[in-house]
Amino acid sequence: MLAPLRARRPRVEPARVWAQQLVVRVERATPPDRREALEAAAAASLAVLADPRAFAEWRPAYESWIGSQIRKVARRARGAHWQAASALDGVTVTRGGAEVRAFPPYPVDELPPELRRLQVGGTELPDLAAEPPIPASVPVLWLNPRATMTAGKAMAQVGHGSMLLAAFAAPDALGRWLAAGLPIAVRTADPARWRELIAGPADPHARWARQQTVCVQDAGYTEVAPGTVTVVADGSASILSVPT
Repeated sequence: MLAPLRARRPRVEPARVWAQQLVVRVERATPPDRREALEAAAAASLAVLADPRAFAEWRPAYESWIGSQIRKVARRARGAHWQAASALDGVTVTRGGAEVRAFPPYPVDELPPELRRLQVGGTELPDLAAEPPIPASVPVLWLNPRATMTAGKAMAQVGHGSMLLAAFAAPDALGRWLAAGLPIAVRTADPARWRELIAGPADPHARWARQQTVCVQDAGYTEVAPGTVTVVADGSASILSVPT
């Protein structure tokens, strides 16, 4: 299902625009930590794809979405609105104090009212939790230190990064990652580290073969300029690495 993500050329825009919705729970008194919310979003974007329904009743929606321009929309909800969204088909992932629910794709003009009424823009989250060390077995999504993004925008970007990791990973490595519960870390790279990360082949297949990284290049619809590399997804020192 993820094979189109490995294609180099932009896919043809369909007559209908599809998008995957991500909803982060943001209660007024207990907002989640930004990093934990991003890690939950990255994992949820894949967990909903690994759900058996993605290969059954959700499959036509996924094929329409993945075969075109990949769009993700992050929204926020609390209280009764979170409960209503949680009743829709989807998968919720928790990381620390953060909860994110990912849904199968919908045409943007046919969103259920439970999702359509949720706010999109301006999602900001506090930095509450200290960054723990990254275990060697965990893939890392490195954020561009020069790309200023709201938490909602960053959620969409890391969700795309985790999908690219899954698309390029060997099947046995992907199986190990799924069996482990999709552990993933999100960090902002310092400028020196970012220069190292973006160096390498422009061709994604050559890049993956040489250094097991893949770049998320934004289309530029919101917040960042078209072509900006927002995330480098790194599976080189993780459960996804090729044994030597």
